[in-house]
Amino acid sequence: MTDALPPPSRAAAAPAEDSYFRKGCNPLAETGRSKLQNQRAVLNQQILKAVRLRAGAENLLRATNNNKVREQVLLELSFVNSDLQILKEELEGLNISVEVYQNTEETFSIPLVPLGLKETKEVDFTVPLKDFILEHYSEDSSEYEDEIADLMDLRQACRTPSRDEAGTEMLISYFLQLGYVENRFFPPTRHMGILFTWYDSFTGVPVCQQNLLLEKASILFNIGALYTQIGTRCNRQTKTGLENAVDAFQRAAGVLSYLKETFTHTPSYDMSPAMLNVLVKMMLAQAQECVFEQISLPGIRNEFFTLVKMTQEVAKVGEVYMLVNTAMNQEPVKENIPYSWSKLAQIKSDHYKALAHYFIATILCDHELQSSDDEDQQEKALSQLYDYMPEGLMVLTILKDKVQRKQLGKAHLRKAIVYHEEALRVCGLCKKLRNIDVLQEVLTAAHKRSLLKYAQQDKEDDFLSLIQAPDILPKTEHKVETVAPQFSKVKVKDFFHRLGPLSVFSAKQRWTAPRTIRFRCEAGELGFSLKGGSPVQTYCLDPVCSAAHSKSATYSVGMQKTYSLICLAMEEDKIDQTKKAPPKLPFLSWGTKNRQKAASTLCLPSAVDGSSQIKKKLSPFTLLNTESSLY
Repeated sequence: MTDALPPPSRAAAAPAEDSYFRKGCNPLAETGRSKLQNQRAVLNQQILKAVRLRAGAENLLRATNNNKVREQVLLELSFVNSDLQILKEELEGLNISVEVYQNTEETFSIPLVPLGLKETKEVDFTVPLKDFILEHYSEDSSEYEDEIADLMDLRQACRTPSRDEAGTEMLISYFLQLGYVENRFFPPTRHMGILFTWYDSFTGVPVCQQNLLLEKASILFNIGALYTQIGTRCNRQTKTGLENAVDAFQRAAGVLSYLKETFTHTPSYDMSPAMLNVLVKMMLAQAQECVFEQISLPGIRNEFFTLVKMTQEVAKVGEVYMLVNTAMNQEPVKENIPYSWSKLAQIKSDHYKALAHYFIATILCDHELQSSDDEDQQEKALSQLYDYMPEGLMVLTILKDKVQRKQLGKAHLRKAIVYHEEALRVCGLCKKLRNIDVLQEVLTAAHKRSLLKYAQQDKEDDFLSLIQAPDILPKTEHKVETVAPQFSKVKVKDFFHRLGPLSVFSAKQRWTAPRTIRFRCEAGELGFSLKGGSPVQTYCLDPVCSAAHSKSATYSVGMQKTYSLICLAMEEDKIDQTKKAPPKLPFLSWGTKNRQKAASTLCLPSAVDGSSQIKKKLSPFTLLNTESSLY
């Protein structure tokens, strides 16, 4: 399935490297995923309309005392709530449309669950950013129209990312770019008047805020969601595909975990700590499932120690899905988690537990202890599968006694059949899951295999056949873990780097308009040196030069930008230049008029005693947050 426009080549993008970024998918492409996203967008608008109608009806209900009006409002409110419930069920149907996201090749695997991308409205940065550039930085804002357009184009492309590494890199680059934008244009003391609107992935309810943190958190959620879609798209019939799937789900879990730890007060329910905790568990469970499929891909040999290993591995998958199902049924997540997701987790838990009992039954029924076998090793391996043994049974006795082995094996087969039947029952009760053909086929085939194995055993009935199979201890040699997002691997250049270094020219600093400063050269020297690009730094200063004594001067040497340089006078306006008295500390102030308005002061190092012939190198000025009075 091709749902992405091919990204432009690096060679073609070389001349415009500063503004280059990858394009998103073609929003008009008629692919299964794009159709789902378009349906999600339409449903979000309908849910928004219904939510507004309900809010208006509830306000009217609280405001009126007229019984007739109250009856009409209550009737209308019931219709609105009913309509809203239907819309949410349709949205849940989109969330469980897992077959669209699976690999397109023929496969016989239980589908994996991806997350849908959060939808958003368009945002126009033009007017607010141009006004801020003119007001705060005293720059001609028309010169930055291209940068603003690049930012808006990048955001628009992020609404339809391609399902591959290029798509995740594009989302990460926008997330990093937002860090620059936040520092440049979003002062902590006021809002910029830019409204960000994002729709909840599960409920469709919109969240609108002027806070850029909502934008950053939503982009992080979509990065994690895109990783889940990449994972479900991998070909699980190949070793490489399964390795990629495991990596994608671990990265998805890492991004969602990072989102939970970094943005703790997100207003959208799909990004609440409780919901993110469940989603992280679900992604790790799917990664563990792919690990088991990877181990069993070459085939499972009917050999004692191989089956012992596979029993514990598949029991681990059943355990993690049981934990996911338990978490999904806890408040407050239970209310908004898709019902079919919870049931699928329950089905997978039962299915993989059934496989574990089937494998151990195969060990007991097909492998009798031979004289050439290592009795101690088999006893040790079998004892590790159980937390306890049924009363009256010992592992070594079971290995040596053919009757007890077969009876315990039949007990495990009965338990496997019970789990298979429960998985099929739950699948049949959920309409969405009942319509997934491959899921029904996998569950039915596994159930028939256990029934056939049970039928092959002797059918004698005695009191020992009532043995209850003990639970199996899960264990894995391939534990999956979250992979933290590696943002540093994506190189991003600040779109607005022409405003100046971010450490100096940020929304936290207050500057006046740039001014020109001119100094008179004495004996062919200025008495100080500059280094670095704009803004320049004073490298060393002669305490007896005119720059150290003049209250105001002008200096211009054809720099790219000229900034206000005020060298403050010493206590004595008239001082003998040959006198080596230590001068008072001069300051380099970037347009700071007074202490109340100044957010910070940029300070020169102390002046150096001595003549202009001996210049001692000084460290560059540092950024001070000080309450010391200014001259």
